[in-house]
Amino acid sequence: MGSREVVVLSVGGVRFVTRASTLQQFPESRLARMVNDDDREFKLVNGEFFVDRDGALFSYIMDFLRTLQVSLPPDFSDYQRLQREAEFYGLFPLANLLSQEHLLKPRLEILEVRFSLQEMQAFFRIFGSCSSTIEALAEQISVFTGQQSGQGWNSPFPSQKPLVPLPLERPSHHDMVFLCGTEYSAGDQFVARYVSIKPDKRKLINGTNVLGLLLDTLLKDGFRLISTRTVTSEEKVECYTFERMKRAAGLAIVGSQTPGSSGVAQARRSQVQKGK
Repeated sequence: MGSREVVVLSVGGVRFVTRASTLQQFPESRLARMVNDDDREFKLVNGEFFVDRDGALFSYIMDFLRTLQVSLPPDFSDYQRLQREAEFYGLFPLANLLSQEHLLKPRLEILEVRFSLQEMQAFFRIFGSCSSTIEALAEQISVFTGQQSGQGWNSPFPSQKPLVPLPLERPSHHDMVFLCGTEYSAGDQFVARYVSIKPDKRKLINGTNVLGLLLDTLLKDGFRLISTRTVTSEEKVECYTFERMKRAAGLAIVGSQTPGSSGVAQARRSQVQKGK
């Protein structure tokens, strides 16, 4: 059996097909011993190994053997059951990773957009509980400025003069500030600020249009609008609060722990995520 390249398992009625080398990643595990005919509890029936265990949970075990990483769906809750399954199969490095449940659970991410209209300008401030989300959003948002003659808030097109990009204000890693619209300069001159939000290519000057595009961008990115409120009626500051379940990064085997070695696995957060 040890020389067979493909192995078929029926785990709780669920059929798995894999390479023998995948099951032999950890030679001291029961799965490796099964392939080598050293564990008689696993019966070979019609060319398939029958295993009387949970087939749904075994899919996560197979994923670990293939990637050496634990990455679970956001709605996963059977950490203790999966840990017991890992212990049953003798995959103690996996059981050790699963014991760090607090690192594997998804976290609730909160994002708040504050919007204020003052005369011909609109002010935006975005707060986020996750700094990486704010960084990514800052890369999507661009602000441009330029002088215009005799044009106001509702001008649908940028001035023919070249527009100059402006950096976003970043008071901290968790927020950003920008504005759009026009302000009086001198004579019939106006200083105009336009906002563009990727992947949309338009440069918008109207604050209400920018707000609509921003909210739509957040909804497409997986956020859910949970509340709207007026912060201060005098300044007409509106607050939009969003939430999103942010998927945890996977935990992976690192350091001295390699397939085939014994002992307790060391773990770190993987930089690769399988979705948000």
